Amino acid sequence: MDLLLDWNRIQKALDELPLFRVRGKVRSSRGLILSCRIPAAVGDQCAIECDDGRRLLGEVIGFAGDTADVVLYESGDDIHPGMSVMNDGRSLTVPVGMGLLGRVVDGLGRPLDEKGPLPPCPRRRVMTSAPAPMRRARIRDVFVTGQKPIDGMLTCGRGQRVAIFAGSGVGKSTLLGEITKGAEADIVVLALIGERGREVKPFLEDCLGPQGLARSAVFLATCDHTPLMRVRTAQAALAAACHFRDEGKHVLLMVDSLTRLAMAQRELGLALREPPSARSYTPSVFQLLANYVESMGNADIGSITGLLTVLVDGDDLDEPITDAVRSFVDGHIVLDRRLGEKGHFPAIAIDKSVSRVAHEIAAPDHREAQRRLRAMMAAYSEVEDLIRLGIYQPGSAKDSDLAVKLRPQVLEFLRQGMNERSRFETTRDRLIRLTAEWSF
Repeated sequence: MDLLLDWNRIQKALDELPLFRVRGKVRSSRGLILSCRIPAAVGDQCAIECDDGRRLLGEVIGFAGDTADVVLYESGDDIHPGMSVMNDGRSLTVPVGMGLLGRVVDGLGRPLDEKGPLPPCPRRRVMTSAPAPMRRARIRDVFVTGQKPIDGMLTCGRGQRVAIFAGSGVGKSTLLGEITKGAEADIVVLALIGERGREVKPFLEDCLGPQGLARSAVFLATCDHTPLMRVRTAQAALAAACHFRDEGKHVLLMVDSLTRLAMAQRELGLALREPPSARSYTPSVFQLLANYVESMGNADIGSITGLLTVLVDGDDLDEPITDAVRSFVDGHIVLDRRLGEKGHFPAIAIDKSVSRVAHEIAAPDHREAQRRLRAMMAAYSEVEDLIRLGIYQPGSAKDSDLAVKLRPQVLEFLRQGMNERSRFETTRDRLIRLTAEWSF
């Protein structure tokens, strides 16, 4: 243990060795931004030296001449003009690699789980770039989640980016936990962005569980963290996932949620006086989301499968963030509040959800079974209001009568209990048998 601590101290000292070190002074504060008289480049890591000896870490996000705009990673309510600023002249790096598994860290790679220091880990710059388009391997293999409605009806591929759209309290975090425990992936990287602090332990202990946590690296920034920390935490999780992908591993990256990431970037954008657009989201928000999603997927070796939750504002599937994310990803899963209120888990609205690669990776008989079940659900939806009002007349349409009759079987197939896993072959064969005699 002493050798490990000594190595950690040596590595930390080497990682923090500056390319150059320049001192300056705090001049003024405007909202989130500190104006500091110091030569700097965008991305430089800075430290504000407080009167009580503390060092508040921050990052340069802009400059004008010799005045740098610095945003802190942590709250700095006691900042005043004249405080000393140190520019280390380096960009942000975070620990990556196998030493993160089973651990919970923040956006700077500092442990939050009270399990002591991290084991020796390589470090990587937070800012990542997407693989070149011509070097991306095509999506060929099925990504198994262990959830019947997804594997059966919304078959996903390894390297696919899938958004999960849901309002608050509909079960998206619970679904993420269930997928984490049953998914066929080498490594799981989980980014919890903007969560309420009281929800973190229940999610890790109940939804994720010891089995899920053991093969997961968790990056956490709660809603009380600064906007910059929330953004960098999401990017640190992506950097860790890219490291595993570069080693040839199949990684599942889960982000909860992209909406909170967008809100954090909006705060930074408004502080930098960007012009607001739809619902006050700034242009940098949509560029950040595009870069973030595009960095996932397949490379020439390895893959990152992304499951990205989006907190739908007012259950409006056309609000700006939902609409933008839908255009970036390779499919989306919509969670329906009405299903959730009926105790239907997972509360997936199959008719509103789609996997854009299912037709490439599912076998022909599987695709035909999916088509038949969707046709049955469409026939039922045509008479659903009549049934609810009690004025549906059987015999008026053959397809509608059959859809009403088969409805209980379909709902039973689309339900799955907590801690229940379903093998892909079992799910596929069951769906094919269920729909084999249908005439839709």
